[in-house]
Amino acid sequence: MVRHMVIALMLAAVPASALARPAQATPPQAVAAIPALGQRAAELVPLLNGGGDSAALFAPAFLAQVPDAQVRAIAGQLRERLGKALSVAAVEAVQPNAARIRISYERGIVSMNLAVEAAAPNRIIGLLITGTTATEASLDAVVAALKAEPGLTGFTLARLGDGAPVAALALDAERPAAIGSAFKLAILAELIRATNAGERHWDDLVTLDGSPLPGGLYTAKPAGTKVTLRELSDKMISVSDNSATDILLALVGRAKVEAMLPVIGWHDATRNRPMLSTLDMFKLKGVQGGALGRRWATLDEKGKRALLAGEIAAAPLSAIDPQLFRDGKPLMLDLEWFASAADMVRTMNWIRRNTERGAGAEARRILAINSGVGPAAAANWTYVGYKGGSEPGVISMNFLLQAKDGGWYALSASRNDAAAAVDEGRFVALMTRAVELAAAR
Repeated sequence: MVRHMVIALMLAAVPASALARPAQATPPQAVAAIPALGQRAAELVPLLNGGGDSAALFAPAFLAQVPDAQVRAIAGQLRERLGKALSVAAVEAVQPNAARIRISYERGIVSMNLAVEAAAPNRIIGLLITGTTATEASLDAVVAALKAEPGLTGFTLARLGDGAPVAALALDAERPAAIGSAFKLAILAELIRATNAGERHWDDLVTLDGSPLPGGLYTAKPAGTKVTLRELSDKMISVSDNSATDILLALVGRAKVEAMLPVIGWHDATRNRPMLSTLDMFKLKGVQGGALGRRWATLDEKGKRALLAGEIAAAPLSAIDPQLFRDGKPLMLDLEWFASAADMVRTMNWIRRNTERGAGAEARRILAINSGVGPAAAANWTYVGYKGGSEPGVISMNFLLQAKDGGWYALSASRNDAAAAVDEGRFVALMTRAVELAAAR
């Protein structure tokens, strides 16, 4: 429900060093690739189109981890989304037997990390899909493509400076939309404020008290477990961990996060009061077929707070429908966290300004753990901070970007469709392309 992930589909054992480029003060020297590296990349194209010989192409150790049937199922998913694989668009060697490659499809480009055996027969020992991007030639074309997709879309790219963000391109940027896990940026903002003020420290220890939590890394941790604010924040932002989110919201308090909303630029902050935890949202939508959620919609803020403190708090985890969202259909999208694309740009700008120095600067590292678009697109920028969110019928992607010349930008887009699940792959590919194109402005 409240999540967002970049596609990462094929994975086999590749040493971390095989695809890691060491930090250098000078531009890296070109790596001389073994001839088999480009050959194997080219041989992937027929396999991605349903042909090829997996046993000849992949090492036995690879197929032991990712069997032929799984490889072909993943290839089929890519074709369904992007059409036919056409050719190898690029091979960038990072080791003699390892490279970052790009495969052109009819409707997009797929980035992969590829590694082959150093010695003959040079079969593939590692293959990881790191992202997809669309082929639109301009930002205007990206916005037009976003607008053409089903549902309602908001989009804005803005330059950030001393004053308010200056929109360079926008589509319904001020229209509020459901944003899923992107609401977690408001909790991060309160942590930035509190650490800058010296009220909290990233190394502060939080002791888990055994309160019920939604799914996540801390759900099954016993009462008494201690974890730092830094670790919880890392997990809340980088992998959108719902249990970490709810621990942090309980720690800082709803009132503090609610008070931050107008500060960080949410123009319709009242729509998010009371600020819901992820578990609250699951209960509203998943207890008694959404009965709590339907009641919620009829109440004013005072009534909602009473419902939160009463029946919602009392409802056990076991009362939540275990099949919630399993059918992939949108569910009660009027029950969500809401912000416009322009709100999210203002939020990223506030985060930028309040992480330039002081303790809050740690949040920049946290925001950059997961770029949201994969390494190929992220490499066009000096800094990429990201938080997204999704559930069936909802997707939101939000970026804080620093260009190679030092200039700052924010990019945000969301789509809501109450009738059907959003095509997340297409949306991510278009936003990845927007990130690439924005770097060239």
